[in-house]
Amino acid sequence: MDTLTRTARRTGAAYLALAVFGMAGFLVIRPQLYIAGDPAATLAALEAHTALAHLWVVLEVGVVAAQALAALGFYALFRDDRPAAAFGVATFGMANAAAILGSAAMMITAVGVAEDSAADAGAPASVGLLLQISLAFWTAGGLFFGLWLIPMGAYVLSTSRMPRLLGWLLIVGGAGYVAGTVVGIGWAGAPAWLVDGLPLPATVAEFWMIGYLLVRGIRPMPAASATDPGTRATVAP
Repeated sequence: MDTLTRTARRTGAAYLALAVFGMAGFLVIRPQLYIAGDPAATLAALEAHTALAHLWVVLEVGVVAAQALAALGFYALFRDDRPAAAFGVATFGMANAAAILGSAAMMITAVGVAEDSAADAGAPASVGLLLQISLAFWTAGGLFFGLWLIPMGAYVLSTSRMPRLLGWLLIVGGAGYVAGTVVGIGWAGAPAWLVDGLPLPATVAEFWMIGYLLVRGIRPMPAASATDPGTRATVAP
């Protein structure tokens, strides 16, 4: 197995970890502990499920680590062929990680407040606000969740190292993710089907990318592209 294929599979593993940690924490655990619009119920849930609350925080930190490793992996994978695309994916990926790091900091504080809430009458409001800010980090971070897919798709289309349909789906999905974020933030009362539906192509593209990296890795650079500026100088036979 060549070095680039190993890098591709490690990147795929980090991307898979990002998806698993994100779904487990945001989609499975968060609804059990954060009751929107009811700070008292949220505080009660955190107090009643301490171990689950700490697992939630660990998963959130895991998302940050996996996102950062995936961003670095894509940079290593793309930089020799398309430096600009590599920089774009890495930069937007690290911005994703920074957004979720902010969410994790809010969650850590909220769990700490919940554990020391016995004599604090303002604890429900504090916990509710902290977790609302945590959710806002995810909402605003959706901009970068979409943006990092666009240079990723551009790389695929310009090098043919992965299926072209995947490249188009990444670009369309990334644009849809950005649009969904803007619509959700900027349109009061926007239909949920629209806000949730716009990022769906991105979800399909991301899981396809994860599977491709883990199973196939990356194709050799086509021989006809070997003399193009910005492509790898050495072409696999």
